[in-house]
Amino acid sequence: MENNEILIKKIGKLRKEKNAVILAHYYQIPEIQEIADFVGDSLDLSKKSAETKADIIVFAGVNFMAETAKILSPDKRVFIPDMNAGCSLAESCPADKFKEFRERYPDHIVVSYVNTTAEIKAMTDITCTSTNAVRIIESIPNDQKIIFAPDRNLGNYLNSITGREMVLWDGACHVHEEFSLEKMLALLKMYPKAKLIAHPECQRPVLIAADFVGSTSALLKFTETDSGSEYIVATESGILHQMRKRNPNKTFIPAPPIDSTCGCNDCRFMKLHDLQKIYDSLNEEKFEVNLSSEIMEKARKPILRMFELSN
Repeated sequence: MENNEILIKKIGKLRKEKNAVILAHYYQIPEIQEIADFVGDSLDLSKKSAETKADIIVFAGVNFMAETAKILSPDKRVFIPDMNAGCSLAESCPADKFKEFRERYPDHIVVSYVNTTAEIKAMTDITCTSTNAVRIIESIPNDQKIIFAPDRNLGNYLNSITGREMVLWDGACHVHEEFSLEKMLALLKMYPKAKLIAHPECQRPVLIAADFVGSTSALLKFTETDSGSEYIVATESGILHQMRKRNPNKTFIPAPPIDSTCGCNDCRFMKLHDLQKIYDSLNEEKFEVNLSSEIMEKARKPILRMFELSN
């Protein structure tokens, strides 16, 4: 295993030689965020990489994100540094089971969160992100019934905000499911000036207690524009790197999970990537994401529909 300084130089050399871009989700380790061409939320990263003239995309994220990048950049080669980087939320919605579920509600359209596999997107009418979900739902006529998948917590939150009664698929993200409200409230006593900010994938009691609820990028923006100085952050702890980098004079405390020895809540899939794997991915061109043209064509339609509705 080579040290990080040597790996970073080798990655930089390969990136130029192979005309590649490196994408890093906000939940990646700081070392990967620092060498990435783009850092951000999953869909934003896929959009930005599609706008480049790169031949190769290396996506330091999870599988569904790399799939989305391929869907939006079908002529580019897309690689994921560790093929085991799955997603508990996406995997909680198997395509065969969802197909049966959908068939039980023939008069409903499907709105699926972008955190889904390409197969689920191919069965979807409109996708959404946690940033634009309210806008997407409110754009649909009130008399049109909706299935929302796969995150029940986000679905319940959207129902409460929009007044809809969407039928929800029973899926969840292991990171956001495991936060302890009891421990958060104890932290708030220790930091009485702190604000609790939470991702809408968290369970309802956490969202009720939160001072601000928003997507990962919205949480980051809030900490930059808000006048407060201390924040307890209820989402994956990787985002704290950007929060601290952009707000060096503010204090950020990771919200604790129910069972943890480290005091933070990490996505075990996101944290599979490291600099060595980024280098290996570029050097060996392994773990390429391949999808059938049929799946890509079907999965692209609900994404493009989302772009139309959210502009």
